[in-house]
Amino acid sequence: MKDAKKRGKESVQYHNDFKIDEKYRGMGDNKKFYIRTYGCQMNEHDTEVMAGIFMALGYEATNTTEDADVILLNTCAIRENAENKVFGELGHLKHLKREKPELLIGVCGCMSQEESVVNKILKTYHQVDMIFGTHNIHRIPNILSDAYMSKAMVVEVWSKEGDVIENLPKVRRGNIKAWVNIMYGCDKFCTYCIVPYTRGKERSRRPEEIIQEVRHLAAQGYQEITLLGQNVNAYGKDIEDLENYGLGDLMDELRKIDIPRIRFTTSHPRDFDDHLIEVLAKKGNLVEHIHLPVQSGSSDVLKIMARKYTRERFLELVGKIKAAMPDVALTTDIIVGYPNETDEQFEETLSLYREVGFESAFTYIYSPREGTPAAKMNDNVPMEVKKERLQRLNQMVNEYSKEALKDYEGRIVEVLVEGESKKNPEVLAGYTRRSKLVNFKAPKTAIGKIVKVKITDAKSWSLSGEMVEEGRIGSEFQEVAEVK
Repeated sequence: MKDAKKRGKESVQYHNDFKIDEKYRGMGDNKKFYIRTYGCQMNEHDTEVMAGIFMALGYEATNTTEDADVILLNTCAIRENAENKVFGELGHLKHLKREKPELLIGVCGCMSQEESVVNKILKTYHQVDMIFGTHNIHRIPNILSDAYMSKAMVVEVWSKEGDVIENLPKVRRGNIKAWVNIMYGCDKFCTYCIVPYTRGKERSRRPEEIIQEVRHLAAQGYQEITLLGQNVNAYGKDIEDLENYGLGDLMDELRKIDIPRIRFTTSHPRDFDDHLIEVLAKKGNLVEHIHLPVQSGSSDVLKIMARKYTRERFLELVGKIKAAMPDVALTTDIIVGYPNETDEQFEETLSLYREVGFESAFTYIYSPREGTPAAKMNDNVPMEVKKERLQRLNQMVNEYSKEALKDYEGRIVEVLVEGESKKNPEVLAGYTRRSKLVNFKAPKTAIGKIVKVKITDAKSWSLSGEMVEEGRIGSEFQEVAEVK
């Protein structure tokens, strides 16, 4: 962990010649694979890539562990609860391994980059056949081959910061929305966060590769893409031959591609520059929703978190965004119960939430991660106090979400229809440009299209409405009459 914080000066290697070695082709013939994904969108996208590699090897996907010949758990390390779920699942898989000794079980993703986790698996979970990290997904054919040949557990976890591998096959989930990785890793080292250790240093993909991928997705008929990165608006800072080329420049180019909607996540307030705001204000296919994690409303807590901005600086940034985009929907992440957080500091978080007027938030009780500076801090906040603070914060989040949705009643919005509602197959569901969930009755032919829906009822977390007509509005896909 200590070594991981010392970012090496070695340059990132770009590889755009990925291909399956002939000796591995057919490895998966008459075999099935199953991948269970935990955590963030980056993990979901990694799963798409791994599925693509499995398919290229001849494997077939299955939705059940019972049918699988290879089971992978693509793990998340950001909170203790996520890790506990993985260890619980490994316990459940033990009986499957007894019934099918030839079954391969693998652990990959962020947990695999933690030395303590690897040691725990080696010691306790002997049913696991392979462990590999976030930097060597492209090595799956080699790792599988070794696992088939070896009786010992195959462990391939690179502490190297990682290269950028292009031309990896992907099996995307659905054909309406797509993830597009634009960078990997994070250099911010917030004191609570394990990600810079598990994902490595910031590494940006070349803009021409990203633009080509988005153009290809547009040609395939995708309606929305989300640009991904652990710290997405640090994009381009590490590309030495592209001076002053950042996320704003990339999005300005992507804005010209004929794809209805473009989003990005997750951004760090410290890297949110004026040029990006200027480009987002052009709208078109750049949506009016920004997820801007603040984590705390107290400058003192932010300093201990090593967020490198103050409450005042954050509010100044919000002011700039709102001035350029008066109709923007802002959402955020907040941690409560940070080590030694006082009642006054928590009240500052509540007052910041009110001042910004966030429309939604992901809220968490602080979870210590072994190896991070925060895990060594003396924490004198009792768990019952932390839970009470979370409850109070969530009450405010619910109120502001309900209030924001109430403004939609009687208005017409554009909805990208993603499929049937989870609760009722007779009802369709989709999202507005500002990421508001809308349920409405319409023919199944509307799935995959952007339609106009008149909102009839606002609930706490979703909207109900009636479809007015199909079809996008205007040449720049702008949403009609949707307000904050």
